[in-house]
Amino acid sequence: MPLRVVDAVWGFFAVYVGVFIVLMLSMMATGLDQVTAFSAVAATLNNLGPGLGEVASNYASLGVPAKWICVLAMLLGRLEIFTLLILFTITFWRK
Repeated sequence: MPLRVVDAVWGFFAVYVGVFIVLMLSMMATGLDQVTAFSAVAATLNNLGPGLGEVASNYASLGVPAKWICVLAMLLGRLEIFTLLILFTITFWRK
């Protein structure tokens, strides 16, 4: 396997984990417990469906900031994290 492919996979994994941690900590900053924050981010970022804890049945119990974080996670999950990050880099727009 070419080294470039391995680097791309590791890069995607590192960005994914970083985005996941930032989103989960943001959800916990809104007052959610760790299980609810983890499962809500996992469900929205991966398009999995229901989560655990407070979001087991629905997301109605979440506050407005937590719902906006979930919206961001859904957009990142559906539009692909790398694609969005490339659009926001300066080197992409230079040429």
